[in-house]
Amino acid sequence: MNAVASYFVNPMESEASAIARGLRRRDLDLLDCVIEQYQHRLLRYLIHLSGNRELAEDLFQETWIRVMERGHQYDGRREFSTWLYAVARNLTIDYLRRKAPVSLDGLMENEDRAPHEPADPRPSAWDAVAQSQETERINAALAGIPAECREAIVLRFQDELALEEMAAVTGAPLGTVKSRLYRGLNMLMRPLKGTQP
Repeated sequence: MNAVASYFVNPMESEASAIARGLRRRDLDLLDCVIEQYQHRLLRYLIHLSGNRELAEDLFQETWIRVMERGHQYDGRREFSTWLYAVARNLTIDYLRRKAPVSLDGLMENEDRAPHEPADPRPSAWDAVAQSQETERINAALAGIPAECREAIVLRFQDELALEEMAAVTGAPLGTVKSRLYRGLNMLMRPLKGTQP
């Protein structure tokens, strides 16, 4: 049972509704449970999105502050993770706009380093597919594709979001999300198969 579900005793109430209600009350115990449940996925997403672990950690903290400040805006109609990722994505884009006018495609122009992976004791679908030796090779291949395509791959396969949830996080139409995912997978397969682009 996840941390948030165990926090609430009403089995008829959905997790999303319980989180929405708790955020409206500014319930710090709920926030602790939600952070515990989503911290690894969120940090991993921010690292891949920003390409910089230190920046990702700062954005991680800022995201949770924003969740507490604007939690009343979460209505519980969508999955909490979808809303959380959208908050994190918007903070990342806002930070990068203030720092230097770059597009999401330009987030990781410095490809000298592969993104860092935070420790996550829970296995994901991504971990099941990527053996420990392959993780470095996959991360290097991911670093070589455009940021929007990389984001689509990470959201779909690492964070296991549905296509509709990905569209809500990125604010892009569903067709665009599908296109980015398809293009990204094609670009990712070239280096993994050992062929040249």
